[in-house]
Amino acid sequence: MKNYLKYSLWFTILVLASLFGLGFLPPITIDGYTLRQVDLLGDIRTTVPEEEEVDSFFLPPPVIKPAFVDTCRAGLTCIEDYSDSTLRGMTPFYEALSRLDSLKRPVRIAFFGDSFIEADILTADLREMLQQKYGGCGVGLVNITSTTNGFRPTVKHSYRGWRTHAVTDSLYFERKKQGINGHYFIPGPGAYVNLSGQTKYASLLDTCEQSTIYFYNKGALSLTARINQRDDLQRTFEASTKLQKMSVQGRIGSVRWQVNHADSALFFGATMDGLHGVAVDNLSLRGSSGLSLRYIPEKALTDFNEQRPYDLIVLQYGLNIATPRGSNYDFYYKGMLQTIDHLKKCFPQAGILLLSVGDRDYKSDNGEIRTMVGVKNLIRYQQNLAAETGIAFWNMFEAMGGDGSMAKLVNAKPAMANYDYTHINFKGGDYLAELLYETLIYGKEQYDKRRAYEKE
Repeated sequence: MKNYLKYSLWFTILVLASLFGLGFLPPITIDGYTLRQVDLLGDIRTTVPEEEEVDSFFLPPPVIKPAFVDTCRAGLTCIEDYSDSTLRGMTPFYEALSRLDSLKRPVRIAFFGDSFIEADILTADLREMLQQKYGGCGVGLVNITSTTNGFRPTVKHSYRGWRTHAVTDSLYFERKKQGINGHYFIPGPGAYVNLSGQTKYASLLDTCEQSTIYFYNKGALSLTARINQRDDLQRTFEASTKLQKMSVQGRIGSVRWQVNHADSALFFGATMDGLHGVAVDNLSLRGSSGLSLRYIPEKALTDFNEQRPYDLIVLQYGLNIATPRGSNYDFYYKGMLQTIDHLKKCFPQAGILLLSVGDRDYKSDNGEIRTMVGVKNLIRYQQNLAAETGIAFWNMFEAMGGDGSMAKLVNAKPAMANYDYTHINFKGGDYLAELLYETLIYGKEQYDKRRAYEKE
């Protein structure tokens, strides 16, 4: 009888060697979850506590001092405004709010971000707070099609007949065609998009005063707007090289935009807005680092700025950059310098506010939930970005509580964040929106006091 004992021995040795080798692999992160490393000697190995492994920032704090930060009241994480004589920090936004009554349009905020604000998380509550104080209504700009339309509570959104192209697509995306939202949409025969006001989540969303759709058309185009399911308005457009729009006004509870005929047309989004007050556009893009904004054609952004000018651009990114022990984010830093310069050039009247990444936790080798050290390093990079480019900065990590704050949100009753220890939910969005709203209002009050003092 053949002896197989030696094969069992070799198999055991092979398994042990493989498991031992796995311990030398770097941490693996899948969709925000960091897998625990294999370590056969973990129970007997003497290790240095993780806090001592990486406890230094790759960059020093900014040399430039933010203006007026010393006036911040206790308990509030204030905006650090690094703007120079070009005034590309918060001044344009505060000045627009001061001229609210004389403006012939809403004060507009473009809120760029990643999956942290997807489906109008955080921006829905910030929009409501600002509109309750300063006036305004409606959800703002909505993409023609959306993967989040089923769970975005601030607008009822349906569509049909469109080919969707996004900067995150691996195939068939032409960068030169994209608009401000990193998308473009090509209509088929009878394509339509329908937007309806909502009352389920926030106030001032049930009706709006104006709806607009934005597009390029190299050939003839015919559009119909159906307001409140009964009133139709049809228009035709000749070919143009400029971004065009069609607007309708009234007490609008729902609007259906339908393409009757289109020769070589690209669409980008439709809006539900007020004629005055404040408008907040959620421009989230899942998986984005913010670097792709620098590749949106200058013409597309300047054309959009001419049709829909913004007073404040908010940049919320970092989830797709931070790593557990990351210390060198030079590639991200250089890319964001280009992004911010690009936005400055295309939106010359707008202030820019950079939000730091929020807390992001991971499971350490010993199973403990803790803040990624790499998050803290990334925040220092972002702070230096704001200082070097002369814009404003808000430390969202500090505002939400610093170390371990994401875990506290996850364990709150009711929960304010998801079990990936990365993303907030709508309750967490409401919580952070209130913090941001308070610091914006406080900043506006300080701005008014400084302006009054300067006039004396």
